[in-house]
Amino acid sequence: MVKFEFRNPTHIVFGEGQIAALRNLIPMGTRVLLLYGGGSIKRNGVYNQVLAALEGCKLAEFAGIEVNPHYETILKAAEVARQANVGIILAVGGGSVIDAAKFLASVVTAENRDPWDDFAAGRYPQEILPVGCVLTLPATGSESNAVSVISSIERDLKIPFANEAARPTFAIMDPATMASLDKRQLGNGVVDAFTHVVEQYLTIPGNTPVQYGYSEVLLRTLIEWGPKLLEDNSAEARENVMWAANQALNGLIGTGVRQDWSTHMIGHAITAIYGIDHARTLSLVMPSLLRFKADRKQVMLARYARNVWGIAATDDKMAAEQGIDLTEGFFRQMGLPVKPADVAPIEISPDDVIAHLQRAGQIRLGEMADITPLQVRDILVHAAS
Repeated sequence: MVKFEFRNPTHIVFGEGQIAALRNLIPMGTRVLLLYGGGSIKRNGVYNQVLAALEGCKLAEFAGIEVNPHYETILKAAEVARQANVGIILAVGGGSVIDAAKFLASVVTAENRDPWDDFAAGRYPQEILPVGCVLTLPATGSESNAVSVISSIERDLKIPFANEAARPTFAIMDPATMASLDKRQLGNGVVDAFTHVVEQYLTIPGNTPVQYGYSEVLLRTLIEWGPKLLEDNSAEARENVMWAANQALNGLIGTGVRQDWSTHMIGHAITAIYGIDHARTLSLVMPSLLRFKADRKQVMLARYARNVWGIAATDDKMAAEQGIDLTEGFFRQMGLPVKPADVAPIEISPDDVIAHLQRAGQIRLGEMADITPLQVRDILVHAAS
């Protein structure tokens, strides 16, 4: 087991009707910046619930956070936050809004008003604003982790940032907020959460039975309840998917293990270039990447096939192949693409993807740092075959 430290101080308030708990989490009179996206929270009633719960607080608002949050938009939000002298940022939305809020919390207090390079190097202000969130779309686990994935239009880059101080102080998770989501959003969320587990689980075998066992439970839960969520969007399905998505990336299953994340880095590049939904880039890349690395990952792939999918094959290579095939089939079942042809007329250029990775300094990917730009090309070409 790799040495690790683990601390997750996010206060989670889970269950239907829990948005009202905001009045207990944010003291009356606090200056709050309400951060959200395109306005869906006004159509589904979440916005009014938040306003009712924050009666007595002094609110400023910033709307328009993109699905892939733009650094340039966050700089504008920072000016609003400074002018309003806010004491907390409240993100209401999915992972993109929460990512933006965590990044924004550091931008507001940074001396450098254009701190991209500082943050990319891990240089954050010592004091940042606290962040709270009301989750409306489960997928990324951003509501209780320290990572933000941010795009800069001027730099033509999309990269992850990690700042432990920005981990939300609280997260309200009301599964009822998922009731108005369409099947594309729900399918994306399930597959995004699924790939988060895989990136931490299908790596190098180690002495981590607790992490592996919990990862397998999460994967089986998403396999069972993801299709049910698409079918009827029931309260039970919403609860199970929302909680599984949170546990997939709150840091617990990744402790003590080597982690991969190569699918995500390649996927980030594809999203930055072509604007394809984040989860859909992961479903395009992951089956091909797993096949490409099947020899190196064979032990864990065979375990995955047997413990998650119930594969009976005794031969590890055969079990691994069947596990990858079933993974690809699950992505299709959730309505996501698994081949570049599935996103036509968009044509994905391996050269453009590799160029983005190189600009981002992501030239050695995977748990062994053994996936080079040349291998990324092979993975993308194989995905198209």
